[in-house]
Amino acid sequence: MARAVHAFLLALKDLPQPRVLRVLAQSLALTLLLLAVSGAALFLGTRWALAHWKWLDEAQLDMAGVLIVLLIIAGSWLLFRAVAIVVVGLFADAIVADVEGRHYPAAARRAVDVGWRQNIGLALASLGRLIGGNLLALPVYILLLVTGIGTPIFALLVNALLLGRDLEAMVLARHPGHARFDRPARWSLGLLSAASFVVPVANLLAPILGAAMAVHMLHLGKGDQN
Repeated sequence: MARAVHAFLLALKDLPQPRVLRVLAQSLALTLLLLAVSGAALFLGTRWALAHWKWLDEAQLDMAGVLIVLLIIAGSWLLFRAVAIVVVGLFADAIVADVEGRHYPAAARRAVDVGWRQNIGLALASLGRLIGGNLLALPVYILLLVTGIGTPIFALLVNALLLGRDLEAMVLARHPGHARFDRPARWSLGLLSAASFVVPVANLLAPILGAAMAVHMLHLGKGDQN
């Protein structure tokens, strides 16, 4: 965990860098756009269906519209991690290359370029793990609802495991011959990253922060000098 905390602090220092800020702005804009478009489509589609089939009168339709908006807002908060990590996956190589170039130039020279096709593959694999992992955990989520806090805690642990794997794959794509992280390193990387997604405002920075942290975890583990 100490190594992960060190990597986290180094990643925080990377955030103000111009290239990192540019990728942050691009990925955040695309994430919010995707959420807004999907939310608008869901709202309009649901309203149309309710009006078309005449299930509700006008007053009830207005109340349903308010409820739909609230559900979309809540759903957007829950889905932000999924959409954001997929979008950041598309820009992953730029983030990893920038952090490596400034902190670990020797490793950056040995790295292989990751093309858009591979980035898209990584992003889709991340989405698949997220959906599959949380579907498998769904019965436990439901059982833990009676505890009040058990479900969010278990969800944090599940998503820490998934996110650690996602971020590991993101950085190892540039170093295909490198060994995988050990379990404690991958777990601590995922836990700190997943916790960042829970904190309001900080969750907007969490995808980029996690990617930068994964780079530091990789090279600190190799004993590279920062």
